[in-house]
Amino acid sequence: MPRKPRIEIAGYYHIINRGVEQLIVFKEADDYEYFEELLCFYAKNYHIILHNYCLMSNHYHLLIEIQQENLSKFMKQLNANYAIYFNKKYKRSGHLWQGRFKSWYVTDEAYLYTLMNYIEQNPLKANMVQDLGEYPYSSYHYFLESSTVPECLKKSWIVQNYKNDVEAIKAFLNASVDMGVLQELKKASTLIEAPNIVRKPNEEVLKKCFLSVQSKQERNIEILKAYKQGYSQHMIAKVLGLAQPTVYGIIQRTQDIEK
Repeated sequence: MPRKPRIEIAGYYHIINRGVEQLIVFKEADDYEYFEELLCFYAKNYHIILHNYCLMSNHYHLLIEIQQENLSKFMKQLNANYAIYFNKKYKRSGHLWQGRFKSWYVTDEAYLYTLMNYIEQNPLKANMVQDLGEYPYSSYHYFLESSTVPECLKKSWIVQNYKNDVEAIKAFLNASVDMGVLQELKKASTLIEAPNIVRKPNEEVLKKCFLSVQSKQERNIEILKAYKQGYSQHMIAKVLGLAQPTVYGIIQRTQDIEK
């Protein structure tokens, strides 16, 4: 039976790919570094924004954003060219990757923030390092030193929203990840329908929701209500003149109070 074509919609995607039969695909520092070079090269060629990544010995995670229907083309080039390099270097033949890459569409900002933490914390959860900044093959350590950020990460969510605020970056990316919530978000992402993705809530209507607000408590309740109605945290932050991470924190705290 032929494989179903992927449905590619503009937006964020979580990508995972593994070595065939759990094969170690990154054996030496040169391997990790060459893959990173390919990743940045093809991200630029295909106009893809790289937000976060983590390379482990037998698999990798990417959080990317596409603006065109070119995810499969990008991944084909990345995986195929690394496989050619790896097979030639280690004198092997055959498939390097375990089937097609796995991809999940990021349905909302709660999923996006959870993924950033999950991806960056992989080395910590695997007990490979005691501090995320010690791991050299992820995007985390670049975010802590603005002068070292490669071109392919300069449009990432972290760089755009936190700039050089190292302490805020550490606090955000070291926040605990609820794996149960992550699984639920991932499951929901497979049920999303394209018409709902492109729908854009009206900013002017959102502004009216806050006109009668008299206190921070009322404002926070309205923020949560607007978020549940489909307004993005970015739009809410813009309307209220707040930082997006501040809106994220308000939503989390208000949800906890309502439980």
